[in-house]
Amino acid sequence: MTIQNAVCFDEDLVIRYDGRGPRYTSYPTALQFHDDFGLDEYRRHARISNASQKPLSVYVHIPFCHALCYYCGCNKIVTRNASRVQNYLHALHREIEMQAELFDSARSVEQLHFGGGTPTYLDEPQLRSLMRALHRSFRFDESDSRQFSIEVDPRTVGRAEIELLAELGFNRMSLGVQDFDAVVQKAVNRIQSADQIKTLLIRAQQNGFRSISFDLIYGLPHQSVKSFDQTLDKVIDMQPNRLAIYNYAHLPERFKGQRMIRDEDIPQPKEKLDILHHTIDKLTGAGYVYIGMDHFALPDDELVSAQQNHSLQRNFQGYSTHANCDLIGLGVSAIGNIGGSYVQNSLSTIEYEEQISQGNIPVKRGLSLDDDDKLRARVIQKLMCYDAMTFAEIEREFSIVFSDYFEPELAKLQPLADDGLIVVDDKAIHITSKGRLLLRSIGMVFDRYLPTSQDNTRYSRAI
Repeated sequence: MTIQNAVCFDEDLVIRYDGRGPRYTSYPTALQFHDDFGLDEYRRHARISNASQKPLSVYVHIPFCHALCYYCGCNKIVTRNASRVQNYLHALHREIEMQAELFDSARSVEQLHFGGGTPTYLDEPQLRSLMRALHRSFRFDESDSRQFSIEVDPRTVGRAEIELLAELGFNRMSLGVQDFDAVVQKAVNRIQSADQIKTLLIRAQQNGFRSISFDLIYGLPHQSVKSFDQTLDKVIDMQPNRLAIYNYAHLPERFKGQRMIRDEDIPQPKEKLDILHHTIDKLTGAGYVYIGMDHFALPDDELVSAQQNHSLQRNFQGYSTHANCDLIGLGVSAIGNIGGSYVQNSLSTIEYEEQISQGNIPVKRGLSLDDDDKLRARVIQKLMCYDAMTFAEIEREFSIVFSDYFEPELAKLQPLADDGLIVVDDKAIHITSKGRLLLRSIGMVFDRYLPTSQDNTRYSRAI
């Protein structure tokens, strides 16, 4: 199968469509979650999930960090208070046990992801104990096809830590690189050298890690096309399997740490667009495949294969494989996708630990998907993952006539077709090379909640 890698950066179109909108790591988005979804509803969806016998994916949230990176908008806790960490881990172990009781023990966990915060904040005894707790409660796939990944802070991981992670079964990792420029690193309080990253990558590969991903951010203070080009040169030389290139959203009114970044140091919108344009050209020119939105991968990476065989998905970790799994979220603020529902845990560690101390799975809010939600989620997922969607496959799955059900949406697509983002005929929607950068804008046409959303500022800009 031919790999679709053409991306046309049409600056006029990018500027015109660069409004705020969802990233569609879920549909409906988290803004639609509500507090009426409680533990009883979650139990009902767990039973539905068990009846499906889908394999499982498990996400574990470790919120702690040793130091504050000023750009970060994640749910994190900067602390060196050992008792606070131990209290959280005690609650997390108990949640693992309670969650596992809801699911058929015969179901296999094919994917595991430790996210943060900084999962490698945990020391060796803590990591070993956490993995033992997970293995006691769930049946993990031990084959080479498993995908067990962990987010790593390169500043805190050496040879011993890499060997430990490999021993514990992890075979993929994501490194927070962001930028190699020393001035940029100082401005965002994240100092790490290229040699440090390269040494870590080589050690990970030597210890059996099959996929290494770098996270980069464009739009950080003091960045320019020239400075970021030097970062890209170093990245390409290291050849990570995957790259995620994120847009920095400067929202100091929401994230206190960002108040340490001066507004005047942030690249102007034109410079920011130029950085993105140059990044796409340089990475695709170096052989990386543009998966969609913010993800790139080498041609032999599993993301590329998944896009070709239609097992790619977009979820809370971005683009991922194993679209057939139900997702269990463990830890504070973690989100699961179980049996036709989304469920999110308590948003603060105080409430999270209190709920668990009372013997409750810490369900805070969620959403039961209705038939229309599931239909629109499938349409948006296909557009975000495969750059095309045939009406017949949707009609077979959901017993609808696409042109009738989505008559208003097809009319709304016409301006996008006129602008060359898509091609629509009586059988399918095809996203063009111009439209591949604007997937969010295309998906938004099918989002029934957007017209009634009262807080559009909660979404980031499309570019």
